[in-house]
Amino acid sequence: MSRTVAEALVDVLEEVGVKQIFGLIGDSLNPLGDAVRKSKIEWVGVRHEEGAALAAAGQAKLTGRLAVCAGTTGPGSTHLVAGLYEAARDHAPVLALSGEMPRRLKGIDYHQSTEPDLLFRDVSLYTQTITAPAQAPGVIHQAIASAYAGPGVAHLTLPQDVLSSKVEHAVPSVATLGPRGEIAPDEHKIDAVARHVDAAESIVILCGAGCRGSADLLRDLSDRLKAPLVHTVRGKEIIAHDDPRWMGGLGMIGSKPAYNAVQDCDLLLMVGTDYPYSNFLPAHGNVIQIDERAAAIGRRAPTAIGVRGSVRPTLAALLPRVRQKTESASFDKVARGRRAWDELLDQQSDLMRSRDRIHPQAVARMVSDLAKDDAVFVFDTGLNTLWSGNWIRQNGKQRIVGSFNNAAVGTALGQANGIQALDRSRQVIALTGDGGFNMLMGEFLTAVHHHLPVKIVIFDNAAFGLITLEAESVGILPFRKAIEFTNPDYAALARACGAQGFTVRDPALLQATLIEAFACPGPAIVACSVAPDEMPNLPHVELEQVGGYAIAKVKEAIAAVTGG
Repeated sequence: MSRTVAEALVDVLEEVGVKQIFGLIGDSLNPLGDAVRKSKIEWVGVRHEEGAALAAAGQAKLTGRLAVCAGTTGPGSTHLVAGLYEAARDHAPVLALSGEMPRRLKGIDYHQSTEPDLLFRDVSLYTQTITAPAQAPGVIHQAIASAYAGPGVAHLTLPQDVLSSKVEHAVPSVATLGPRGEIAPDEHKIDAVARHVDAAESIVILCGAGCRGSADLLRDLSDRLKAPLVHTVRGKEIIAHDDPRWMGGLGMIGSKPAYNAVQDCDLLLMVGTDYPYSNFLPAHGNVIQIDERAAAIGRRAPTAIGVRGSVRPTLAALLPRVRQKTESASFDKVARGRRAWDELLDQQSDLMRSRDRIHPQAVARMVSDLAKDDAVFVFDTGLNTLWSGNWIRQNGKQRIVGSFNNAAVGTALGQANGIQALDRSRQVIALTGDGGFNMLMGEFLTAVHHHLPVKIVIFDNAAFGLITLEAESVGILPFRKAIEFTNPDYAALARACGAQGFTVRDPALLQATLIEAFACPGPAIVACSVAPDEMPNLPHVELEQVGGYAIAKVKEAIAAVTGG
């Protein structure tokens, strides 16, 4: 029996395991909406299409499975683009659907006219307009296959009349659509890596998101090589914070012992990471990089050997080839530094460090301590990322999602909604600055509307805090009129939306407030009024930055007196 193009599309999405479509309905999407209504897929109506793209990105990042978002003709589709960069930059499989005017109205500058295939070209691995019903089955298959192959974003433009037209054939080869398999390494490359490893005295292993599912192998390799494990922000979740091999992060969301270890080692193994900040990587060239993506190998630091392969089979092949090392002096030095660094973090997150104000480190640490064993933390971007990334103590079972490569402000709530929609019984906690929350605060209504019990913790300092830090690091007087702003009463806002809201300013009340908020059956906001002038730990500061901070502080002092 023939089906409409919309029904054929929904059928295949249901078959490949899509649980929700996030979008805003409109005239061009009505045929799609009708097909979804008759399916098992849940339509999650958002308040802004960017929120739809972020929700899909959050789902895809967490699961590695296809997630779907939709926007209607013209502006409805253009709003998707910003959110889709989350999936594109963090390599998550997302299918974006654009409604479009009927074909007979194209090319005459009709109302809401755009060229979606041009618009989506930069953010998409594949973009195509379905111009005829007979074309639909093959194009739908190609789009999903492309999203998985990247992984990344695929985009389809769906003219309203095509969506409503009958198609004789189903989408072919649906059984072939799914996440790509592991890539086995070249055996000769593994032998070369083993020779380099055996010749090195001190080794550090930098672990990225590609190491997910390989925690046991990493621990075994660390033990055999007496090599500390250092992680990227995306890799933070892989092993519990208190594992003695897990020495902390590299970079501003990281520790000084980890930075020193990477700089001082004879050999750095970069495993499943395309770590972008070259200034934190060694320049000696004795680097071995293991990654599935050939294009990522060797572009961040001078690299001696590159191995194209998935982390799990590559480490499994490498382990029996390398000799057991017995000298642990380098490992022990890093471990001592890590213990001292952890003590510093504990002091800074002490809830009663100040009696009259809440330090942001204490908020992140308390959220971490109260979170459930399988919680998902969703970080926003900004100064709040440093508090969350450095002070949350993950247990190895919890997940961490953020705007890691795109580094976009305002993405946490939308991604949290998408993740929460997968399992409304799982604890999902979004940690965001006030500036980021303000950008898409309407998506809190999406959470309320669809009974998504996400908990939003806001670091409220009435400013874009990271912008202040960035200006001062180069000796520029922060532009306060552009950086600082007024905020609404977030607790009242939550209640006005039909949810629970809390405000906390007294450090003595922080724990009880978070406990009460986390116990709410539905969505909730906790606005934490935090000290606005808190400086983050800087594991590595260039001499010019030290001078920059000093100059900026002098300028601020003069401006305070002169009013300049």
